[in-house]
Amino acid sequence: MAPRADQRELFQPAPVPVAPLDDASRLACLRLIRSNNVGPVTFRDLINHCGGAEEALAALPELAKRGGRSIFICSEDRAERELAAAEKAGMRPVFTIEPGYPRLLVEIYAPPPMLYLKGNEALLSKPSLAIVGSRASSAAGIALTRNFAATLGRSGFVIASGLARGIDAAAHTASLSTGTIAVVAGGIDVVYPPENKDLYDRISAEGCLLSEMPPGFEPRAKDFPRRNRLISGISYGVVVIEAAKRSGTLVTARMALEQDREVFAVPGHPLDPRAEGTNALLKNGATLATCPEDILEVLAPVISVPAGALEQHAVYRQPVVLLPPPLISDAHRKSVLTALGPHPATVDDLGRATSLPARELRVILMELDLAGRIERHGGSLVSLRPESVVRPGR
Repeated sequence: MAPRADQRELFQPAPVPVAPLDDASRLACLRLIRSNNVGPVTFRDLINHCGGAEEALAALPELAKRGGRSIFICSEDRAERELAAAEKAGMRPVFTIEPGYPRLLVEIYAPPPMLYLKGNEALLSKPSLAIVGSRASSAAGIALTRNFAATLGRSGFVIASGLARGIDAAAHTASLSTGTIAVVAGGIDVVYPPENKDLYDRISAEGCLLSEMPPGFEPRAKDFPRRNRLISGISYGVVVIEAAKRSGTLVTARMALEQDREVFAVPGHPLDPRAEGTNALLKNGATLATCPEDILEVLAPVISVPAGALEQHAVYRQPVVLLPPPLISDAHRKSVLTALGPHPATVDDLGRATSLPARELRVILMELDLAGRIERHGGSLVSLRPESVVRPGR
């Protein structure tokens, strides 16, 4: 869901200075990302607040202390070992402000500060379309997927999916010759599921693999929704072919809507449980797609936008003028902690409850985040972690 107009000033991603990264800056950025409690939002705010990764690393202990706790900071040795392991596995890191970072992904709320890439990175500069669906797919679903992926690929789209069994694997296989991107939930050097090893090797050689996780990272259940937001984030639209009523595929569709991407659904038989999710999407306003041409008709005007137009408006690409840090009192910090609770609240609501300027509120939330006292729930929603909730009478 798109933010209300009165919310945008508060949680519109603050711009990051545009500058080429040398080895020292790249190492500092990675150390910052791998330090405790530094998620995408806090990484962005730290860079914006401090003026660079090295400056942010130096400021971390004091900022976390203001939030109420100490913080673990990733060492140079640890970061260097990660980069060496990535290089050995044929993976290349690319940061948000560097050339090669997917330009559509820059526009989503809190894109990952760094991605690892392997394979034909040129595919990331072409228009992509996601095709996702059931792992326990039907023969008809596989045939439909191959037809959609091959036709859309020949029409100029790179096909993105999640390298899962079933629909994902069929979409990758059918689009290898025209271009496919596999977004994985673990490290790029970790093949999951293992039975897709041959397909993984082919994508490594002919397509492109993408992940926000470090080398050697084994995917967990909670990592797949994170992966799904990248699948939709790099794509102009998401095509859903077979999805049960409760499935990760529908998570991808929901994230696509939140990112203002087009969602297409291929209808299925009402008695097939694998069609419950797709048919429900259609009832709720997804675009009907019975053939690839239905998708091309909708997206043709979108992909005709000049290649640089989106990048010119990507907030992460804009230069920034660093302002002096705001003066924040302990009373202001206390007012934010009082306004927060276990139930998520928008940053806009916090601003109204505390009467604090947006910039000051951002810095306080950054301090609390570094101290591990708040949780971010996507969009502009934040809440206190359970152990930080103030009980009555205390």
